[in-house]
Amino acid sequence: MIDLHYWPTPNGHKITLFLEEAAQAGQALAYAIKPVNIGAGDQFKPEFLAISPNNRMPAIVDHAPADGGGALSVFESGAILQYLAEKTGLFAPADLRGRAETNEWLFWQVGGFGPMLGQNHHFNRYAPEKVPYAIDRYQRETERLYGVLDKRLAGREFIAGDALSIADFASHPWAREHDWHHVDLARYPQVQRWYEALAARPAFQRAYEMGKVYRADKAMTEEMRKHLFGTPAAQPQ
Repeated sequence: MIDLHYWPTPNGHKITLFLEEAAQAGQALAYAIKPVNIGAGDQFKPEFLAISPNNRMPAIVDHAPADGGGALSVFESGAILQYLAEKTGLFAPADLRGRAETNEWLFWQVGGFGPMLGQNHHFNRYAPEKVPYAIDRYQRETERLYGVLDKRLAGREFIAGDALSIADFASHPWAREHDWHHVDLARYPQVQRWYEALAARPAFQRAYEMGKVYRADKAMTEEMRKHLFGTPAAQPQ
């Protein structure tokens, strides 16, 4: 059994995408979702910090790790994807070169395609005051990264080549928020093709649909802002 500490954000979706695709491939991993309501400050609770010291979700606890030892916790979405790929033998090539290529694009996402788009969201939607330099800087970087991905996908069905991989699970949930970061996918036809093909997969649909159980669209409150954006009031004592 795997406990998945989760909230339906792009980073949270990465892990449910893996788990649902694994089930689709006939290698289901039993898992239980443990909601981490980041708007309510659940990420600062001591029991969560014990497994995710950076107070970010997702995180997992594997109660049946491959070494036969006690429960093993893993935090950071990229590390979790790698761990699950190793555990199942799915969605990461076994050969050296293929694995290196997949990891390159996994780390491209966790180092750029997520953080830069996240800053775009913050300054465009949540910042208490408009900062034109920041808005322009992160919009331009967002568009640059989409251009990189578009070139990468030319002549390829998936990011790492001919097979679905953890690189796709990492990037798709962020591309799903293209409206939030003011990107018209029609400007990036290879990304649009890839995005739509994956969005039509039954496992992707199940993963995204389950998020609706935990999250309703609500107006941003001052309390939520404190928890989400790291003001001193939200920090653990």
